Amino acid sequence: MNAQPDHAADADPRPLLGEPLPLDLLNTRWVDGSGAHDLLERPGGLAIWLSSAGLADIVPDTQETLGALLTTRSALSSIVVSEGSGLEQSREMLNDILGHGRIRRLLGTAGPETVVETDTPGWLAAWRTADLYLHLLEVGPDRIRKCANPECPLRFYDTSKNGGRRWCSMTSCGNRAKTRRHYERHQSAPRRGKGAAIGQPSEGA
Repeated sequence: MNAQPDHAADADPRPLLGEPLPLDLLNTRWVDGSGAHDLLERPGGLAIWLSSAGLADIVPDTQETLGALLTTRSALSSIVVSEGSGLEQSREMLNDILGHGRIRRLLGTAGPETVVETDTPGWLAAWRTADLYLHLLEVGPDRIRKCANPECPLRFYDTSKNGGRRWCSMTSCGNRAKTRRHYERHQSAPRRGKGAAIGQPSEGA
């Protein structure tokens, strides 16, 4: 019997997964040893992201969905780095995205229901992402962090008890930083001649 083809989405190649939807969308762009990457520019990248985000069953894999998400990512990216007039323009961009959807309250057969409606199905993922960003700002804006590695663009929501998380991942940027500090300490440590005792002058001094 021939094996059945595997129709599952390809594995998500990003180094950081599982962050809240707005940050997860920002993290579709990352940098590693081979250079800069953009998941949404790859063939099949949208399907991979929708699957990782748990949206594949309710959001269509269409050009409209991709365009709405790229617009949302651009707005969020501008918001997290902008100041002054740039920040105001970014807010307007996000508010325009939020204008493509709304929340309806209904009385269903099992009781009260909350339904999200968007102009078209292609705006559902983008609207949910923008709406959840507002929620993060309401519950803990100071917990939205960028990795402490200046070369790493990844962002995370710090859920640690003391709020002390600094790295996107200890196995990547965290360990590299520790290795670099160890190397720098080793390089800057004073070197003594072999056999010379501390506090004793060397021969011929």
